[in-house]
Amino acid sequence: MKTFIQQKQCDATLLDDELIIVDTRYHTITKLNHVGGFCWSLLSEPLTIDFLVNAVKQKYDIEDSQQLKVQQDLERFLSELMNCGLVNHAS
Repeated sequence: MKTFIQQKQCDATLLDDELIIVDTRYHTITKLNHVGGFCWSLLSEPLTIDFLVNAVKQKYDIEDSQQLKVQQDLERFLSELMNCGLVNHAS
């Protein structure tokens, strides 16, 4: 199963309930909402999508019936972060 990890060369700052990620390599700034910020904080170590889904469900008290939606949202989120160079597959 694939694992994901945040790019270590990025700096992150919490500002008004949003996480601001600065990537000085590409001179980009990415803003994440509180759920995205929660996931980002977990990705300081290699994690699977299944782990992230369960962590989000537990943290935000999401019902099991919404698991597929959470998984789809997280897959899209991780894909977007990978496209920005903020998250990589862990080796």
